[in-house]
Amino acid sequence: MTTQDSRVQRTRDPLVQLVRGGVDLIELGQPFFTGMPCSPNHPGFRMTLARRHGDMVRPDGGSAANEIIVTGGHVGTHIDALSHVSHDGLLHGGVDAMAAQRGGAFTAHGAEHLPGFLRRGLLLDIARLRDTDTLPGGYEVTVDDLARAAQQAGVEPEAGDVVLIRTGWARLFDTPTAYSGGQSGVPGVGVEAARWLAGRGIAATGADTTAYERIAPGAGHSVLPVHRVLLVESGIYILEHLNLEALAAQELFEFAFMLAPLRIVGGTGSPVRPLAAVTR
Repeated sequence: MTTQDSRVQRTRDPLVQLVRGGVDLIELGQPFFTGMPCSPNHPGFRMTLARRHGDMVRPDGGSAANEIIVTGGHVGTHIDALSHVSHDGLLHGGVDAMAAQRGGAFTAHGAEHLPGFLRRGLLLDIARLRDTDTLPGGYEVTVDDLARAAQQAGVEPEAGDVVLIRTGWARLFDTPTAYSGGQSGVPGVGVEAARWLAGRGIAATGADTTAYERIAPGAGHSVLPVHRVLLVESGIYILEHLNLEALAAQELFEFAFMLAPLRIVGGTGSPVRPLAAVTR
């Protein structure tokens, strides 16, 4: 086979041809801005200009501006690495958490090992199932909710999928106090529902809330058992602070899910910009 023949064969990749035919990208994340809602367990996002146009002007009249960003790894739309949560001193796979974090960065399960994603994504719209725009604070998403939402959408979670759970809570994102749900609680997946998802071998799951799992009214983030089930016991990545309203409005329950985490060496998570891709 000649080099030219090889080049022609590569361009016939079905995925490339599909993209060339036209793909629409749908935002699944929230914008990052100073003062945006943040879990009480993490430092908030801050951005300001470090250099402004006119601070330094080059001989040809050109000028540049740049910013400084300060943020935690679990602020805004982000993905949890497997180093994020331990149980009884152990990370996923029985890794000793104390030993792994020695020196100020994880030597096992760090964010640099987070995979890129181009997988089948599924939307399980629990708010739609319950005939509401937004689930009430503290609502626990059950196994029955997930199974019925999947049936309603005509999909079934399978091994390798990314399953996104819509509660409608993203509608409160511009009201930080309500979105954080300190007094009201926050809707989310319960322990048995998390085990139901894990039993299907999914790769990752996410929700449009601060902590993915149910937060009881007034309880705060003191106990997060679903994180243990998914991250520690099952090795399943968690996405938080998603915005699933556009998917829900278009009733897109199955799509190509795209995600590229930052490779933060020794980190416990990464800010991300998830996208859903559908053909035109």
